[in-house]
Amino acid sequence: MAITIKNRREIERMRDAGEVVALIHQRIAQAIAPGVTTADLDDIARQTLDERGAVSSFLGYHGYPAHICASVNEEIVHGIPARRALRNGDIISVDIGAILHGFHGDAAWTYPVGEISEAAALLLVDTEMALNLAIAAAKTGNRLGAIGAAVEGFATPRGYGVIREYGGHGIGRQMHEDPHVPNHGAADRGVLLRTGMTLAIEPMLTTGGEETRELADHWTVVTADGSLASHFEHTVVVTPEGGQILTQRPLDPVY
Repeated sequence: MAITIKNRREIERMRDAGEVVALIHQRIAQAIAPGVTTADLDDIARQTLDERGAVSSFLGYHGYPAHICASVNEEIVHGIPARRALRNGDIISVDIGAILHGFHGDAAWTYPVGEISEAAALLLVDTEMALNLAIAAAKTGNRLGAIGAAVEGFATPRGYGVIREYGGHGIGRQMHEDPHVPNHGAADRGVLLRTGMTLAIEPMLTTGGEETRELADHWTVVTADGSLASHFEHTVVVTPEGGQILTQRPLDPVY
């Protein structure tokens, strides 16, 4: 496993890419409403990328056909934007990656559409909390397993399903670099975290079980039991104080 340690200049390049990702999230968050289509959200991303001189990390990746991933309700990750109109009560995970000056930024957030149920709102709050705890665990001297242990240790006692088949990853000049960052495990296992490692940390929780299935489009991953799924992600750099966010979200939570 070859894990790269980023220098200060490279981290600042990644922060620039992360600012583009955060701006797209800000604009998409303001646009989400009943009747808006997931293709409309993809258009916002495309326009913002063009405006900022960046390109999508996702478009064309292994043939992926869109600029963002838009995953609604039971869809966990990799939902393809289409003419599907959002409905009041939906939740939607929007995953955005941008390349600027040769470096990637990657962040996902799950948003409410109109008025959502209490259970859905709590799922969003708790998945965000799991992300925050995982980021705090991304500290110099910890083992990689501390990140997944933070997610699992928070989510499992609260009755959530923790998706094990998918997780986070190293990131930098490539969208997916070593190491894989699972959302479960033991805090004393895995590679030693070193200052300058850059990771995309992305807990995925469900209101049901952890089993998944892939749809016929060969991209969209859904919960096998049809339960709601929530996905939150930030790109961070490991520091002695914990993970420093490079895709800082510009808006307060809207749920």
